[in-house]
Amino acid sequence: MKLTPQSPDQGFQFPGEFELTAMGPAAAELAALVPGLLREAGVAGVSEVLRTRPSSNGNYLSVTVAVFAETREHYEAAHEVLRKHPDIKWTL
Repeated sequence: MKLTPQSPDQGFQFPGEFELTAMGPAAAELAALVPGLLREAGVAGVSEVLRTRPSSNGNYLSVTVAVFAETREHYEAAHEVLRKHPDIKWTL
């Protein structure tokens, strides 16, 4: 289910599908780690990896996945799960 705002300045609307990006060391195998962490935490609608992107020197990797969040609290909980893992340095 994809919702669109009624006006462009409304921002996030819940429930909805959102993309989360996690970044960390390339050696951490984040492409497998990120979806698994979210599923284990019970985050609904976790897609397989949508995109990965290495840093210019290849030392870091960003992984973007789509999740379904019923509420802002669910959205924030998904970020929290990722931020708690020692190999994940940043989330967007």
